[in-house]
Amino acid sequence: MAKKEDKPKKEAGYTAKDIYVLEGLEPVRKRPGMYIGSTGPDGLHHLVWEVVDNCIDEAMGGYAKNISVELNADGSVSVVDDGRGIPVETHHQTKKSALETVLTTLHAGGKFGGDSYKVSGGLHGVGVSVVNALSEWLRVEVRRDGGLFMQEYKRGVPKAKVKKIASSKLTGTTVTFLPDKEIFATLDLSLTRILEHLRQQAYLTKGVRLNIVDRRNETPDYYGFYFEGGVKSFVKYLARDEKLLQEEIFYVQKEYENMEVETAFIYVNDLETRELSFANNIYTPDGGMHITGFRSALTRSVNNYARAEGYLKEKDDNLTADDAREGMVAVISIKLPEPQFEGQTKARLGTPGARTATESVVNEAIKEFMEKHPQEARRVVEKVILAAKARLAAKAAKDTVLRKGALEGLTLPGKLADCSSKQASESEIFIVEGDSAGGSAKAGRDRRTQAILPVKGKILNVEKARLDKMLANVEIRSLVVALGTAISDSFDITKLRYHKIILMSDADVDGAHIRTLFLTLFYRYFPQIIEGGYLYIAQPPLFRLQRGKDIRYAYDEKEKEKELADMKVVKSGGGKSDKKASALPEEELAEGESAVIASEGGEKVGGVSIARYKGLGEMNPDQLWETTMNPEKRILKQVQVDDAVKADKLFNVLMGDEVEPRKQFIQAHAAHVQNLDV
Repeated sequence: MAKKEDKPKKEAGYTAKDIYVLEGLEPVRKRPGMYIGSTGPDGLHHLVWEVVDNCIDEAMGGYAKNISVELNADGSVSVVDDGRGIPVETHHQTKKSALETVLTTLHAGGKFGGDSYKVSGGLHGVGVSVVNALSEWLRVEVRRDGGLFMQEYKRGVPKAKVKKIASSKLTGTTVTFLPDKEIFATLDLSLTRILEHLRQQAYLTKGVRLNIVDRRNETPDYYGFYFEGGVKSFVKYLARDEKLLQEEIFYVQKEYENMEVETAFIYVNDLETRELSFANNIYTPDGGMHITGFRSALTRSVNNYARAEGYLKEKDDNLTADDAREGMVAVISIKLPEPQFEGQTKARLGTPGARTATESVVNEAIKEFMEKHPQEARRVVEKVILAAKARLAAKAAKDTVLRKGALEGLTLPGKLADCSSKQASESEIFIVEGDSAGGSAKAGRDRRTQAILPVKGKILNVEKARLDKMLANVEIRSLVVALGTAISDSFDITKLRYHKIILMSDADVDGAHIRTLFLTLFYRYFPQIIEGGYLYIAQPPLFRLQRGKDIRYAYDEKEKEKELADMKVVKSGGGKSDKKASALPEEELAEGESAVIASEGGEKVGGVSIARYKGLGEMNPDQLWETTMNPEKRILKQVQVDDAVKADKLFNVLMGDEVEPRKQFIQAHAAHVQNLDV
């Protein structure tokens, strides 16, 4: 095969006439959420993705080989590519420079007509113009036509016309922008998040080098990604910590009716399936036609091979798609002109032809793979047949449990203190660790809207248990009945009895473990509850500070120090107080309070008694209400899954059967643990 030339291709057809104007830019600053989703961290990072997407589009077209993202010391971001450069000549519709038209007009770009881009991810065409509108300032530099051209903008408004500032034999575009502090709640870009996104893009655009420079510290940090293997390298990376059942990774890259399909997968010793799908480098978490085509081809190929080789008899039922995908790590990428996405978030690909293309390419490639690698094929088929047997056994066990009435027809658990409201939208349930804390919560709650379900100790680790064993666990069964949604195939989110499910456990290691067990349960068996935004974690205080009648609570060490400073406390020596000397003058005591306030292990600083709570059971009902349950004062953390792949892997590491990955995780993160109980 001939080696691809390093120098990007030149395309004379990409000129000002290829820029199509659809509408103006005015609405962006008024309603930024409509264009970037939010003005929080997600929206802030979305600005970077939009500019990078334009560079990726140039790379997918074969016009760019190098892309750089630079995080500058002043908070601005520079994105550089060596593509063709945005056209700078006068645009025939706007009578302005094509560069200014692209930067100041919504839906203006080379992706709405002509042949400038065969494949594009930024189909909405709003990218760089929205970034311009939501930036305090933006500077764009274009290298093309023998010159270096520049234009600057302030909150989307050009400061001057496009001008040539130097000669240049290079081509490409540099966009530097400072996100507007008037728009965004935070301007703190996450290096980790940027590295993960760009690593993913490098896998999906093989042969393109992506560099990242972080200049925000005294010494700049440099990172780079370059993968010749494409999604095959991606699968290898995703399965790097797994026990592999194949020696060869399945891989195919082929064009079918003007669509390029690139797919790779490998089987690992696990029950979970990890499928990542992309259309024009855009992650499609809800799948779509390309995923449907892949699953159909995989299932048909495995069944055909199993029957041809005698693994399945005539009387045997076909293996299902779930059987064929158990333990699989797969990446499915398709590049196609004018993809049809369902919804503004582009979460699902709706182009019908994508199914035919993916199914045809993958079906033929799997057949060829199995013929060339019979040992690999045997391992795959044996794994799939084992999954089918386990599925049938689990179904029989589950049906037996359900027939015995594990869930159906049961009344609400007796230890549930339900709320009087029947409106799920205003009702909330606290899942509380221990009877003592449960008693305080029941006494301190708002009986109209707050339900309390105490649980004893640590529930079953569902990462290691089948559904029938899980439903035999009293604590889990009580929770499932209380929620009202049923479980597994019978799950119905519309029957959820509470729209806030709040995990409330002690702020110690045991409490964290119990939260992790419940999070595992919800992530594996009630993902719709997490996706719907119904799951929360309560934040009880760690400290109680008192000086006379002035009582305050702090949720961590930093807040404790802040409260001490606010109470105008001068620290006198620190250290623990002498219990005999811990009394305050009688006139400083709150009504009905004992003269000795500092409990064992407490601290006395400058006349303030500081008590550290060891658990929820130590708190009186009124204290628990005031600090943790009162909707007007409490702090709740909503549980969200931003990265399903990372979350899935973390649950496998922390709660799975393999000890070594968990040991490595603990060793790697031990230094960052706070409030460790030894």
